Amino acid sequence: MTKVRWAFAAGASLSVIMAATAGAQTLPPILTGAPTAAAVTTRCNELLTLSAGLRKQLEAPGQTATALQQFDKLLEVLIGASGEAGLYREVLVDDAARNAAQDCEVKVGTEFNAVSLSRPIYDKLKALPQPNDRSSAFFLQRTLQSFELSGVALDGDNRAEARKLADRISELSTTFQANIPKDRRTISVTPAELDGLPSDYLAAHKPGADGRITLSTDGPDYFPVMTYAKNAALRERYMRLYGQVGHPANDPVLRELIDTRLAFARLIGRPDYATVDFESRMLNTPAKVEALLSEMAAAARPASAGDYAKKLAVLRQIDPQATALRPWDNSYLTPIVQKQSYGFDRQEARRYFSYPKVRDGLLQLSEDLFGVEIKPWQTSLWHPKAEAYEMFEGGKLIGRFYLDMHPRAGKYEHANVVPVRQGIGRQVPVTALVMNAPDGLMEHEDVVTFLHEYGHLLHAIFGGQNQRWAGQSGIATESDFGEAPSQMLEEWVFDYDTLAKFATDEAGKPIPKALVDQMNRARYFDVGMQDMRQLGLSEVALRLYQGPAPADLGAAYRKLRNTYDPIPVADWSQGQASFTHLAGYGASYYTYRWSKVIADDLFTRFAKEGLRNKKTAADYRRLVLAPGGTKPAAELVQDFLGRPISTDAYKAEMAKAAR
Repeated sequence: MTKVRWAFAAGASLSVIMAATAGAQTLPPILTGAPTAAAVTTRCNELLTLSAGLRKQLEAPGQTATALQQFDKLLEVLIGASGEAGLYREVLVDDAARNAAQDCEVKVGTEFNAVSLSRPIYDKLKALPQPNDRSSAFFLQRTLQSFELSGVALDGDNRAEARKLADRISELSTTFQANIPKDRRTISVTPAELDGLPSDYLAAHKPGADGRITLSTDGPDYFPVMTYAKNAALRERYMRLYGQVGHPANDPVLRELIDTRLAFARLIGRPDYATVDFESRMLNTPAKVEALLSEMAAAARPASAGDYAKKLAVLRQIDPQATALRPWDNSYLTPIVQKQSYGFDRQEARRYFSYPKVRDGLLQLSEDLFGVEIKPWQTSLWHPKAEAYEMFEGGKLIGRFYLDMHPRAGKYEHANVVPVRQGIGRQVPVTALVMNAPDGLMEHEDVVTFLHEYGHLLHAIFGGQNQRWAGQSGIATESDFGEAPSQMLEEWVFDYDTLAKFATDEAGKPIPKALVDQMNRARYFDVGMQDMRQLGLSEVALRLYQGPAPADLGAAYRKLRNTYDPIPVADWSQGQASFTHLAGYGASYYTYRWSKVIADDLFTRFAKEGLRNKKTAADYRRLVLAPGGTKPAAELVQDFLGRPISTDAYKAEMAKAAR
């Protein structure tokens, strides 16, 4: 996941919106170390004062010729404010400092809404002649569309109402996301209940004085238990706890967020928020999204049915009376099927994926593919486990990035990339990858997630070179394209030649080719069920934002997800309360599925020409990543593949999975 979205229509969280544009020539250096709440607040006020001054200058009567340049400079400042606040909220150790960052995000949202609903700024931009160069014309066109989707064309009273709604949406979005890590929960278990867990997991989770072990809802605690614990009662109990995170606190927040976004959509003449949310995307109507979900489900359903049958057969070996899969059985059965049917032992594979080696291997992969050099960045950090690096090309600094990879109390609980500064002029891109991977041996799935997020980081850096406009720097394409480059890059950690460079056991012995071959035979198992689950989550986001909030959000969430998910959601699940994308991505969770279609299509050229083909990698960087948001995403794909986007590669993958 990346916090990137071009367009500032009301209803999206500011850390998501603003990260799409950057460049910070006028901004002070990023706060380093572990800033206090006071320092965060001071920085926030400094940037907001700067933004307000630039906004008033742009709103003042007078010359319009430089209005686009002035507006772009204003974006630089707001991006810096939003990027820093979002990062501080996610990673700072001190509760007060995180709360100060959360407050700052809301204030930045309010200031950004003042810009997006400023009729004087819009009128100046609207009066500009069509720029001569295509990228500037595209920037102006998208900027005007974003103003219009914010309600700037409304009359005075209605524009004031739009501003009020937009401010409330920003506040609710930030609150919803912040409530999730605040609701970290724990469960007490006996050592016997953890039968089946890997030895390194058990070594890291010692019993206390009472002989019991405390586990949290952090991913590195939770997912291994759901995958390996033989005790079904424990898995059910733990899933119940995990499935309640954010509930009930987030239900009134989400209900008001849905209704406020609906009110905003109707105020600007749209029938629902999904229509507003999609209007500036590649798939720009709900009907197109609905058609995509239906087409993908038709392709994935046979593979999903085969996956389900294999899992149920294994469950019947354990419980001959079983007639259906239960939610807490799903993850546990997957590695058993992989071992029985494909010879792939996930616990055996884990021995080759220690975090330091994986990190170094993925950094080396980007050096090999793209001809860059990565070195440690000597800067003070907020936590001893956080890391910082600089990227060079031909001896020239082209980007900086942070890695904050392991869980702790209060930290953001999922995985994402936060662009803090995107490059323009003399400002190099600065980006943070925030994840919750084990600080030791990793599942191969963790390696895939790491490389996925690192792909966003590379996109942010490579798309932040030599851009004229801050608004086109970095990952500034239509946001339903943003996941595609990262999803494509995942292919490299299924490649033996890539893995052999860093996947070694404790003695330094490389991962056996036979094990990687088994991994690749097993990789298509469960992709059908996984895709159907993702389509179910896409249905949740789409339908919740096509009307008012239902009275029972949990019941609606379960019913909508069950539209596609082959395992019915448990009737006690309150997954909507921790579905962070409902705030950040709004109605657009389908982005992951559409990006998967594009990723599979992009990869066809690498599959044909070679994963280590330097020319192919150079073309990919030059034609897909480097342009940033200077042209429509469909053209980026056309430039690289020599043809329009096709669903054929995705359908071929699902056909392979169904065999």
